[in-house]
Amino acid sequence: MIGSDSQRGMVLLIVLWTIALCSTLAMATSVSFRSFVGIVAIDQDRVRGDALLKAGLEVAAGLAMDWPDKPLLDRETTFDLSTGSVSVQISDEGGRIDLGKAPADFLTHLLLAVGAPQSQAEAVAQSIIRWRSRDEAPSENADQKAHTEEAHEGFFADVDQIAEVPGMRPEWVAAIRPLTTVFGAETVNPLTAPAGVIAAVPGVDRDQLAAFLAARRSLPNDATRLATILGAGQRFVAAKPQQVVSIELATMLADGYSTAAHAVIVLLPHDRQPYRLLVWTPLHSSTFL
Repeated sequence: MIGSDSQRGMVLLIVLWTIALCSTLAMATSVSFRSFVGIVAIDQDRVRGDALLKAGLEVAAGLAMDWPDKPLLDRETTFDLSTGSVSVQISDEGGRIDLGKAPADFLTHLLLAVGAPQSQAEAVAQSIIRWRSRDEAPSENADQKAHTEEAHEGFFADVDQIAEVPGMRPEWVAAIRPLTTVFGAETVNPLTAPAGVIAAVPGVDRDQLAAFLAARRSLPNDATRLATILGAGQRFVAAKPQQVVSIELATMLADGYSTAAHAVIVLLPHDRQPYRLLVWTPLHSSTFL
């Protein structure tokens, strides 16, 4: 009897251990399945978010091309699709100051406008000119100069690279970021330039700025009249058709998942493709699942 009871006890222990093991495996499988389902849901959101961003890009390009004769000041629109909503903000890069092409006096006044002291503004403007011409070390030998030029190749491929210029302060970089571009010209388009850009035009005072902005609200296409208001500063402006457009995109899905991206396109109305993508920068994504 003792042996029989011992065997029954052993069998019961094995059964209990087996039940515990099965329960543990079931719980682990359940957790893994829930994690897998969550991952699949997030991946689906990413796909839908990316699709909405691309749809927004197409809409923005179409809107930009629909305004060939109208100045492309900052414009915003929002539209809804079955999978979510898309917000689009469009602006003309030609209305900003080109860091790679603007003359030294324009760069100086830009720095003055964002708070740089006169002496430092002039010095940093000259540093920008030297850096973009790759001519800051004329005494170096040919091999050293070639290496320097290679290192600075495409230096102003992005506005934020201005932070590398000697003497440039972080607060100036932050202040000039929305006013500058690397896709513009020696002059800025007065029909599309932000108020901060016009304020940075050499020779333009507060009264001229106020008169300019008032005239542009009432006569948005009269480039000649607007340039005249700027007086001596009119040599820094020229009205040109918008060719390079900056686009800010933001999406929101029904479940709270959001995405955003920054794009720059060049408009090619007579090409096989109506536009080409120059810059595509995903900014962030988030979910509240």
